[in-house]
Parts: sequence; C-alpha cells; structure tokens
Amino acid sequence: MQIQINTDNQIDGNKTMLADIRSTVERSLGRFSERLTRVEVHLTDVNANKGGVDIRCVMEARPSGMNPVKVDNMAVDVDKATRGAAEKMVRALDTRFGKKGR
Repeated sequence: MQIQINTDNQIDGNKTMLADIRSTVERSLGRFSERLTRVEVHLTDVNANKGGVDIRCVMEARPSGMNPVKVDNMAVDVDKATRGAAEKMVRALDTRFGKKGR
C-alpha cells in the first residue's frame, strides 16, 4: 500500500508531520494493506489563519480492481482531521469489503 500525502500552501508539510500522518494511515488501514494499492491524503486549511474547525482531510483509498473510496473530515488541527478521516475510511472499507472479508 503506497501512501501519498498532499498539503496546501497554508499547511507546513514538515517531515515530522508527514511521518505522523503516514503512521496514522498505516496503523488504521494496515489490515487492508494487501487489498489497497494506494491511499491519498489531501490536507487543506479551509479558511487560512482565521482559526476554528478549518482543517479538512480528504482521504481516498484505491482498492485493487475496484472503484476508489473517498471520505473527508473537518477538525481543528491536522492530527484530528487525519485521525477522523482514517476512522471514516475504516468504516467505509469494512462496508465495501464486507465485514467477513477482513
């Protein structure tokens, strides 16, 4: 499973943050790793420096031989947005693959 992380120009995609995001995705979606070719994570700061619940994480998983699965989550920071999107992705993939297909 390849993991691709993209940030907009308002989010500093430093090495530590990217490693944390990668770890979150691997930990959350690891049990699906043989069935996924790639997971893309897109992070954007919706309203720049105005604060609030403005970090959006869009996560797209590409199952082998199937249509992509896409979820998004809004939160106050990158970590919470990523974790929320990963949790939604687990539920979406459970539905897509069927709970017995774990």
